Amino acid sequence: MTKGTAFVLGGSGQVGRAAVRALVADGWEVTAASRGGGRDGRWPAEVRSVALDRTREGALAAGLGDGCDVLVDIVAYDAGHGRQLTGLADRIGSAVVVSSGAVYEDARGRSFDTQDRPDGFPDYPLPIPEDWRTVAPGDTSYGTRKVALERELLAAGDALPTTVLRAGAIHGPYSPGPRELWFVKRALDGRPVRLLAYGGASRFHPVHVDNLAELVRLAAANPGSRVLNGGDPEAPTVAEIGAAVDAVMGVASETVLIEGAPPGDVVGVTPWTAPRSVVYDMAAAERELGYRPVVSYADSLPETVAWLTERVAGRAWREAFPGLAKYGVDFFDYAAEDAWLASRG
Repeated sequence: MTKGTAFVLGGSGQVGRAAVRALVADGWEVTAASRGGGRDGRWPAEVRSVALDRTREGALAAGLGDGCDVLVDIVAYDAGHGRQLTGLADRIGSAVVVSSGAVYEDARGRSFDTQDRPDGFPDYPLPIPEDWRTVAPGDTSYGTRKVALERELLAAGDALPTTVLRAGAIHGPYSPGPRELWFVKRALDGRPVRLLAYGGASRFHPVHVDNLAELVRLAAANPGSRVLNGGDPEAPTVAEIGAAVDAVMGVASETVLIEGAPPGDVVGVTPWTAPRSVVYDMAAAERELGYRPVVSYADSLPETVAWLTERVAGRAWREAFPGLAKYGVDFFDYAAEDAWLASRG
C-alpha cells in the first residue's frame, strides 16, 4: 500500500532526480514530469515519467488528470506559476514548492539584487530565520519573482496547503552551474595555489540535493502552509571547501588568503565569494518536520567530484557547464592569478 500519489514537476533536473528517489523510497507512487520526459537511471521501474510543458495551455491540468495527493514543484519561478497551482487546487491535496534563500533582504534593503553596487552586499543576521524580511514581490529579478510565487501560494491557505522551501546554494551531481568546479578543475589542471579573497572566510550556506530531497519527503508526509529554509548541517567557509575538495582529489595545494576584496575582476573570486556570510536558520525545519540532514557537505563531495571530473573531461568548462558560464566571470584565468602573485614580489 502506497502513501499516495506524488506528481513532481521538474523531475529530470538536479533536485527533481533526488526528490523522486526520496519519495519512492518513502512509499509514494510517483509521476516525474519534465519538458523532455527524461528518467534517472537510479529510479525504479515503477516511476512514471511524462513529457510536459507547463507553459502550454491546459498541459499541466491534462498531466494531473484526476489529481494527486501531493504536487512537488521544483521549477516554479513566479506569480503566474503560483496561480497555475492554486487554480488546480481541487486536484492537488497539498504542495511542496522550491523557492530560494535569494528572497531575503537586510535591514538596509540590500539583497542579492544589490550585491554588485558599492557596499551593496547584504548584511544578514546569522543565521537568517524564515520570518526575516524579504524583497518586495515583483517581476524584476529572480528574488522578486520567487517572493511573488510564495505570496500566491501561501495566500491559498487550507485550499492548497503549501510548504515553501527556501533553498541555499544547491550542490551535488547534475548541477547546471556547479560551484565546486572552481576547486575541482584547479586540481585537475595541476594548479599549485588557490587564491581566496576576504581571507577565505566567505560562507554561502549550501544544501545538497539529498538534503533538499529529504525536506521534500518530510513536507509531503506532513502537509501545511509554511515557509522553511533548506540547508546542509553546516555552512563551511570557502577555504574549508577548498581543503575538503583537495582531500577528496588527493592533492596538496597552497591557499593564499587575500585580505579584503578581490584585487581585480577575477583574482580571488570564487562562486561563494562575498564580503559577508549567508547562513540559513534550520531550527524551524527541525522543529516542524523533524528534519535531520542525510549527508554532510564533506561526505557528499566524493560523488560530486567524480561526476564533475567525468563531465569536464576533454571539454571546455563553459561548454560543459553553461550554467556556470552565465556568471560572466572567467573563474579559471590563471594568467591573471600568476600576474598578481608575481606583483607581490
